Amino acid sequence: MPGYAELVVATAFSFLRGASHATELVARAAELGIAALGIADRNTVAGVVRAHTASRELGPGAPRILPGARLVFADATPDLVLLPRDRAAWGRLTTLLTHGKAQGRKGGCTLFLSDLEAAAAGQAAILIPPTDGNFDPRPLQKLFGHNLSLAAIRHWRDDDASRLRHLAGFGIPLLATGDILMHTPERRPLADVLACIRESTTLEQAGSLLAAHAERHLKPPAEMARLFAACPEAIARTMAVADSCRFSLDQLTYEYPDEPVPPGCTPDGHLAALAWEGAARRWPQGVPENVRATMQKELAVIAELGYARYFLTVHDIAVFARTRGILCQGRGSAANSAVCYALGITAVDPTKIELLFERFMSAERREPPDIDIDFEHERREEVIQ
Repeated sequence: MPGYAELVVATAFSFLRGASHATELVARAAELGIAALGIADRNTVAGVVRAHTASRELGPGAPRILPGARLVFADATPDLVLLPRDRAAWGRLTTLLTHGKAQGRKGGCTLFLSDLEAAAAGQAAILIPPTDGNFDPRPLQKLFGHNLSLAAIRHWRDDDASRLRHLAGFGIPLLATGDILMHTPERRPLADVLACIRESTTLEQAGSLLAAHAERHLKPPAEMARLFAACPEAIARTMAVADSCRFSLDQLTYEYPDEPVPPGCTPDGHLAALAWEGAARRWPQGVPENVRATMQKELAVIAELGYARYFLTVHDIAVFARTRGILCQGRGSAANSAVCYALGITAVDPTKIELLFERFMSAERREPPDIDIDFEHERREEVIQ
């Protein structure tokens, strides 16, 4: 039996369209033996995290999750599913969606074909042809080349076979898909209700606004192979595209925003310079050797864990407040840091107490530090702004 990946899947985050939760779709795909799921919600990647988490929790036998989005355009461009093949392509996709949100109305996402060029590199693209077959794929062929596939979808009409032959004539590899909205056909009543809410009508009056069938659900690979027996290459294409998409949400880690540093300096170098300058002010007669050793140890741990930019941000906030005469005081576990004292963030002299830096930050624990600062409440808003 040929392998099969379902690469056009909408979750409930395709609001008023998707009739199943991501967890339900992942669990059902595992039951059916589907190799991979392409999570493609409308102009959003909101559903991919829950699908990814559900797949990890299921463990062996779970479908591999391909994060992506279904782009719905404001011009005449047909819908297009993008599945990033690597980490850089994921960044380009999310940047594109951010751009669409920024130029759309509140709560919406407005995209045009002209917006696609900056995001095209590294994407596996699946063109969803309109049901009437009237579209021009050439602009997308130019953008995506051999990385473009044409979705082959059974609409369960008497012209299905001729329509698939017509699509094959475009010279773009066909890719079989159920254009999924639900994990089982039993969700059809809910899908109808969602359609009525979307179209501001009732079940009695909706008529052709409702789907003509309940076929947009996950199907086992053998059933998909039977449905596309006339073009087995469309089934094989699903696995080829899935295999080309090696990006996973596991590749993402938190990245602290850039903190401005002087030209030629690194965040770690700049933090160390500020800390030693502050220490010289705290101890004008010379930094005690035990404090010097403690600061060197702390700076090494901060550099190892990559937290220098966070300390620079907090230092910047404290400097801002003090230069404007706003009372501020660091507190909590940060009082166990000689670096925080040297930077003027806290006021606990490390020569007066026995510091327990590991209570504040530990290389073994590898959790971001938490520096709490209190500001006088009358002027706190000035600091926030």
